[in-house]
Amino acid sequence: MAFLTRRLVERVSLFLSFGGLVTTFVTTFLPLWKTLNSDLNEMENWYEGLWHMCIFTEELGLHCKAYESILALPPDKLASRVLMFISIATGLLGVFAAFFGLEGVIDGSGGGGGGAQRRRKLKRGLLIAGGVLIWISGLTTLAPVSLVAYYTVVEFWDENVPDVVPRWEFGEAMFSGWIAGLILVVGGSFLFVAVCMGDCEVEKAEEVQALSLALSKDTARTRPYLKTEVL
Repeated sequence: MAFLTRRLVERVSLFLSFGGLVTTFVTTFLPLWKTLNSDLNEMENWYEGLWHMCIFTEELGLHCKAYESILALPPDKLASRVLMFISIATGLLGVFAAFFGLEGVIDGSGGGGGGAQRRRKLKRGLLIAGGVLIWISGLTTLAPVSLVAYYTVVEFWDENVPDVVPRWEFGEAMFSGWIAGLILVVGGSFLFVAVCMGDCEVEKAEEVQALSLALSKDTARTRPYLKTEVL
């Protein structure tokens, strides 16, 4: 399709990647990874995140308390913190690399044909690096959310816990984390699509250039014969 150009795909991928990165950052610090609502006291809701434990009541509102010790954290929560930080760091690097690899960003005007070819290779490398980093960011977002979800499901269906004991359930932050990870993976994939589109454009340009060069050579060879016929 004519409207689906490489420039458009690059900018859509960057927009998706930036949106996924912002969603990942918000998800990391939201205290809504898990929720608990007791049937014995429906006016009281508990929320748990990677950094805080919160309680909400209609009388007092929302009150949160940070975890006192990192060493006392469960392994899944500690691993989730590390993975989310890795996701944010790799996502930032990937977005920056992809931005400077966009067509039309800091292209320069000098250098001749050799300089243009070097800039094209540099931008191609930046797009590939950005796509890989954004992919890593997406996977390291999906991993901790899925890990917490797995432990939540295991604890929810634990037969050793009496039925009267309230169980933790999925919170809104887990769904936003899944969405953010998928958006990052899609954004990184679009960068690879843009690289392939750029390679195809370069191949077509080289074919057209070779064809025009061959035609010019054939024309140059036939000119003496044409002059002889006229004379």
